[in-house]
Amino acid sequence: MERPLTVEEKRSLLSLARKTLEARFKNEPLPEIEPPDGPLTEIRGAFVTLKKDGQLRGCIGHVAGVEPLWESVRSNTINAAFHDPRFNPLSPDELPSVHIEISALTPLKEVSSPDEVKVGTHGVMIEHGLFRGLLLPQVATEYGWDRETFLDYTCRKAGLSPGCWKDPVTRIMVFSAEVFSEDSVPDA
Repeated sequence: MERPLTVEEKRSLLSLARKTLEARFKNEPLPEIEPPDGPLTEIRGAFVTLKKDGQLRGCIGHVAGVEPLWESVRSNTINAAFHDPRFNPLSPDELPSVHIEISALTPLKEVSSPDEVKVGTHGVMIEHGLFRGLLLPQVATEYGWDRETFLDYTCRKAGLSPGCWKDPVTRIMVFSAEVFSEDSVPDA
């Protein structure tokens, strides 16, 4: 990551996400950012979180970069709205009450000790055999979790027992995220 996103770049991504949902409901072509440059063209992981009345309504993303950041935001907006298996697809009447949050991720880095996990700074991915689970950095902060609780819930997200992070075979990876939303970046 060359530099943090500017306020204008954050606004562009939030606007892109909102316009993507509107276009999808109107069966119009998906919007693009023109011309994208700088950090918007970097191959980065990103998550899009949709909330309605303060409650999770959808969240999907890529932990590793598979496409330019702006395209990742656009595709994950669609996935969060229509393909999160925990929720029914978003309906057009819900759109005005949905708030969009974007998490632009740094690359994963394996840590050698759970003590390296910094609550409020790091997101965590736990990997044990074929099982893998991830929680974004803001989850621990929102729930007021300490490091052990955060790691336990990441184990649970992976379909494993709490405490799985203590097993030496378990891999613990961390990442950071620039997290911003329509509430934190006005005029998006």
